[in-house]
Amino acid sequence: MAAVISADVKLVGLWASPFVIRARLALEISGVGYEFLEETFGKKSELLLKSNPVYKKMPVLIHGGKTICESMIIVQYIDEVWNNSTKPSILPLDPYERALARFWAVFIDDKWTPSLFGIIRARTEEATREAVEGAAAALQILEEGYTKHYDGKAFFGGESVGYVDIALGSSLRWIAVVEEVCNVKLLDETKTPRLLKWAERFLVDDAVKAVIPETDKFVEFSRVVKATLEAAEAAK
Repeated sequence: MAAVISADVKLVGLWASPFVIRARLALEISGVGYEFLEETFGKKSELLLKSNPVYKKMPVLIHGGKTICESMIIVQYIDEVWNNSTKPSILPLDPYERALARFWAVFIDDKWTPSLFGIIRARTEEATREAVEGAAAALQILEEGYTKHYDGKAFFGGESVGYVDIALGSSLRWIAVVEEVCNVKLLDETKTPRLLKWAERFLVDDAVKAVIPETDKFVEFSRVVKATLEAAEAAK
């Protein structure tokens, strides 16, 4: 049964943003109904600028008139506010496991995500190669971390999608876009076999399917992004 949309909960963002996807996944997993206020690519609405005057970035969660910013902070907030006994916690209950989850989420944002989108933004072969190498190295570390700490579990969160799964899984469709458009392979059976299997399980999870469209929609959106960036560069 779909969650009832609450007038007290709004999310500001763009559907294709992996950071916005994180917040939407947390809301979906927690069974929270919300109004999605869609942003337009290349523009920033007055609501966004007013709601996040410090970074001026999405997503922004608006709950009871109060704003919460930064994707993983939003995920944690949702877990703390709407956590109940009927659904598994997004963050582990054990203090060490919670710290470990936060560590990997920081690594993903610090090392993995910039490399992935560095591939998309690259305009030269050298820049593309360096970004691919950085992304591959980050994935290898994640593969080793999964093997050491989470091997035998369906997800980083155990038997259900959790904090680290949300942090990394939010970019899976963009991995597919990069692999198709740039003709590279980031997830494969040889170098990242456990992550590859994890990704397959993640993408068929009911909460994930409710939030993340198929790859074709992201590929089409990537063409819009590319055209916009090229036009901006030409204007300079």
